Amino acid sequence: MKKATKVLAIALAIMLVAVQGIAACTIFAVGKDATVDGSTMATHSCDSTSDDLRVWLIPSMPEGTERDVVLDGRAGADYSNFPEVKDYGKNGMVLDTYTTTRDTNQYLHAMYSFMNEKGLAMGESTCSYDRNSEQGKKVRAAFDGKEGIYDCYMLQDIALENCDTAREAVEFMGALVTEYGWNGSAECIDICDGNEAWVFEVYGGNIWVAARVPDDSIFVAANRARINFFVENDPDNYQYAPGIKEFAIENGLWDGQSDFIPCFTFAPYPYRPYSTRREWVAMMSLDPTLNLDPEEKDTDRNWPCFVKPQNKVTVQDIFNIYGNYYQGTEYDVTKSIWGGQFGDPLNPAQDFTQRAINSYRCTYLQIAQVNASLPEEARCLVWFGWGAPSVTYLTPLFGSQTSLPEHFGRGVRADYDRESGWWNEAVVQQLSRINYTAAIEDVKAARDGKMTVQFAQTAAIQEVAASLIGMGKTEEAVAMLTNYSNMQSKMWFNTYEELADTLLSNYMQGSVKGNTWGLKYTDFWNELSASEWGQYK
Repeated sequence: MKKATKVLAIALAIMLVAVQGIAACTIFAVGKDATVDGSTMATHSCDSTSDDLRVWLIPSMPEGTERDVVLDGRAGADYSNFPEVKDYGKNGMVLDTYTTTRDTNQYLHAMYSFMNEKGLAMGESTCSYDRNSEQGKKVRAAFDGKEGIYDCYMLQDIALENCDTAREAVEFMGALVTEYGWNGSAECIDICDGNEAWVFEVYGGNIWVAARVPDDSIFVAANRARINFFVENDPDNYQYAPGIKEFAIENGLWDGQSDFIPCFTFAPYPYRPYSTRREWVAMMSLDPTLNLDPEEKDTDRNWPCFVKPQNKVTVQDIFNIYGNYYQGTEYDVTKSIWGGQFGDPLNPAQDFTQRAINSYRCTYLQIAQVNASLPEEARCLVWFGWGAPSVTYLTPLFGSQTSLPEHFGRGVRADYDRESGWWNEAVVQQLSRINYTAAIEDVKAARDGKMTVQFAQTAAIQEVAASLIGMGKTEEAVAMLTNYSNMQSKMWFNTYEELADTLLSNYMQGSVKGNTWGLKYTDFWNELSASEWGQYK
């Protein structure tokens, strides 16, 4: 790389990172023996009110292409004609360049890029830490002045461009952070390739660790660093920054004698209901026998890093967990004043009182399902949907497909665009809140049956593609996958356009088909009315 970074540029870039919206994401990394079909999974709910809404295909770039290293190159950026047109948005700043040493991989580019044509997939969760705790103050001092040039956006882009496997991505990203340094908040990145699933945590400066997820287990993180164990001299399953322990001792982050816990040492937040409660309900959903305590204060030591599910999981199982709002627990967000009379879990106030995995501000959800028994062109499957998981759908995308429907590359939050994929779902999401109890049944009726059929169809299409590739007809296979994916995406766009009309007609002004008498309120609301507002009954 050409080290073109200037001190002024770094200083300005750091200021930009400081003011950008902080993401609030939940991720899962799933080993191949933990799934019904032997696929690995890497997932991500991109939950932030400042995320870009659009998705593009970034084509392969030939060996010898000069590529920019960009900091914060997302908000308002336009990658529709990249790399011919380099539009990095209002905050994007080029800090360095490098020359590709191979033909790069094509990949699906979003706020956080997530799948390439080889079947390498990843997601991320931005990790907060308690900056005012004794350990947190030490961490701040240790990383002060050690800002590098790579942020999470760029690191995932460059890994997807240049790597074919999860292990290769871990080594590649680790080498970049070690040499050029990290810029931004701590991050937890989940990675899979069909054979292996990994978790890569980067904390600041040049410090990072990565752990392989056991094949029969699942990892979950919710805006909190989670790797709570350290293994030396086992690169097949655990990797880390050179001199990581020495750095911790030199900066007073570790005494050199007690257990070395990376997540606590470099991003201390052992108890944070905003995060730990999401992790608790996810892990308990996977294995209720864990009997985890949602009020546990020392989760770094007492909670497992990986969970072996009681039953092997499907994409639908993970999707169901993403739609969780603590139903069936004492934290159920619909059983509060914020749920209203119709048990609405998507009230924006909910995220600040009882943060659930299902969030109104989810920009998009992606669940990569990579099966290594298939050829690369057919295995690079990711399920994608815009908006809150409980009311969105999943549509199949392939890292190998040659085009995307126009609605993927359209939309900004400030201006309604009926041709935008994000706005198409957002209208359904907002209208479902008028009378959520009734509206969610309309959503399920329009969505669930089609998704069940789609799961089976997609698996069959992948097998046909694999057969074509086996006969040397790779171009025909990719064309078939592209056509199928785009047809499904357009089908969902039309379905949700019609669903929005249905919800508007059914629940305008809180009625049910124009009838305001005898509306069915939740038991919680009726009990609240009886005790607090009885005079109005």
